[in-house]
Amino acid sequence: MLSHAKRRFKAKTFYRAGFLLHFFLLLTVSCQQTFWLLANGYTSLPSSLENYWRKAEAVTGLALGQGFGLVNPLRQTESSYIQSAGIEGGYGFFAPGVPNSYKLVFELHYDDGRVEYDLPHVKDVATGLRLSSLLDQIGRTPYEPLRRLMVKMLAYAIWQEHPGAISVRAVFGYVETPSTAESSEGKQETYNFLYAYDFSFRRQ
Repeated sequence: MLSHAKRRFKAKTFYRAGFLLHFFLLLTVSCQQTFWLLANGYTSLPSSLENYWRKAEAVTGLALGQGFGLVNPLRQTESSYIQSAGIEGGYGFFAPGVPNSYKLVFELHYDDGRVEYDLPHVKDVATGLRLSSLLDQIGRTPYEPLRRLMVKMLAYAIWQEHPGAISVRAVFGYVETPSTAESSEGKQETYNFLYAYDFSFRRQ
């Protein structure tokens, strides 16, 4: 009877520890995304605070193991759990203010010199939300090879819809939305270039 009680106690302790760890990671990811938004001026808060938000973001990154190398077992384990549990997406909260939107445009080049332009396609609202989240992840990814790979996957999907294209250039940037005060002064939204990648695909 006593042994059974001990097993139940250990099981409850294990589940509590698991819950606390999950909640800690969820809260930390949420704080990191919020600090990132604040540090990049995507809210109506004073820009003089951005350095403090950037330091706070760095602290949460350390708690998530991002201070270790990419092949560090602890970082890989933590990242795998965060990804598999769906913790990494959509948990940033910010003060009233319209954030800038990332935009991806494809240039499709043909043998005869023609150039066509296309955008990522979505079939419904849910897909559009996932695409918006993916573009946000691409824009915030500091590791260039991973960023290029994500863009390449989108470029390949577009290339399959244009069989005559010999190459695809993916141009990634963001649309800067003016604040309420700037809009009242007549300022329009502007497009800012960030990255460009060239891809060539072959049909099997």
